[in-house]
Amino acid sequence: MEPSAPFQLGKILVIAGVVLAIAGLLLIAGSKFSFFGLGRLPGDIAYKGKNISVYFPIVTSLVVSVVLTLLLWLISWMTRK
Repeated sequence: MEPSAPFQLGKILVIAGVVLAIAGLLLIAGSKFSFFGLGRLPGDIAYKGKNISVYFPIVTSLVVSVVLTLLLWLISWMTRK
């Protein structure tokens, strides 16, 4: 018997939530402990003024995006029938 579509969608959403939570925890830990240099890569924009500081982690976002894309592609490739 084939699982229903809402069950499959729910399963996918739970897995995506767990992956996002793990990625978030890694980014939080990475900024605290600076492992892999995340958050301090060349190309990230930081501006410090007298009363304000602004940080745009452009390159870090690109690196995380590529890594997650490759990870999800690998999971998809491994689960094909």
